[in-house]
Amino acid sequence: MKKIHFSFKMTLFCIAACFALLFTECKNNKSKQESNSNDSLTGTINISGAFALYPMTTKWSDEFRKIHPNVKINISGGGAGKGMVDALSGMVDFGMFSRDVKKEEIEKGCWEINVTKDAVLSTINSKNPIINELKSKGLTKEIFYKIFISGEITDWGSAIGNKNVKNKINIYTRSDACGAAQKWAEFLGKNQEDLLGIGVNADPGVAGAVKKDVYAIGYNNKIYIYDIQTNKKYEGLEVIPIDINENGIIDEEENFYDSADEIAAAIKSGKYPSPPARRLSFVSNGKPQNKVAIKFLQWILTDGQKYVGESGYIKLPEDEIKLELEKLTIK
Repeated sequence: MKKIHFSFKMTLFCIAACFALLFTECKNNKSKQESNSNDSLTGTINISGAFALYPMTTKWSDEFRKIHPNVKINISGGGAGKGMVDALSGMVDFGMFSRDVKKEEIEKGCWEINVTKDAVLSTINSKNPIINELKSKGLTKEIFYKIFISGEITDWGSAIGNKNVKNKINIYTRSDACGAAQKWAEFLGKNQEDLLGIGVNADPGVAGAVKKDVYAIGYNNKIYIYDIQTNKKYEGLEVIPIDINENGIIDEEENFYDSADEIAAAIKSGKYPSPPARRLSFVSNGKPQNKVAIKFLQWILTDGQKYVGESGYIKLPEDEIKLELEKLTIK
């Protein structure tokens, strides 16, 4: 009987302790919510532009709004060209941008701030019949030029020097004005309008087209090739390595395409060529006047940098971040 009485008292004690813990947790959560809801930073930030920067900007927006829930951030894609047009016309606070700013854009009042890095890579269907040979030999810049620019190479056999392979190369390119196409073209010494191929809208569009066509070749921003959750390439996609030293094989120092981490390290170290590696930025019509938008940019270049690596992008060097922050100093 005593044992039963003791057990009953212990049960009551445990229930009371659980209620006390639950009450404390609810109180703490309520305090946090009240603290956030009383945050003094309010306003709206409008952003459009490059698909290359879209996932990273979305992540930054989500994390920033956890701290400042009274700030509304509207983000839309459309390509780097749209980002520039919208920014210069004042339709948005920032345009997401993924190529170099042109002289005429600067003359129109374009202001730019770099926020992260990534790269454009040539994509291929993972079921291409010569995929293993392509991965072991790669393609030189000259061969890429003859496929994407001059049109001298139209079949996969000619690309790898195998006369027994007759399969036609189906080229996919971007139909929208974008940084990915411009940077891939610059790697080949040309501009976006010089690229051959079937025009497809947006980064996901090109990736989708390549996945569906076993004889396809295209190009994509890194974030649309590698799954940051698995660290591997998305199913159906492969990357054609660049034979940088043009010796006919992919040497150990050129072999960094198997995972998101490997290619990120190659971009950061400079092993992967630039272009097509490049900086990503925000542009606006003159220095931003929206104080909330400036706060957002300052946060991106400081606390927001901790989300860059985990989101599949590459951090800027610390000295460069310092220079970018100086652009935001209110004088």
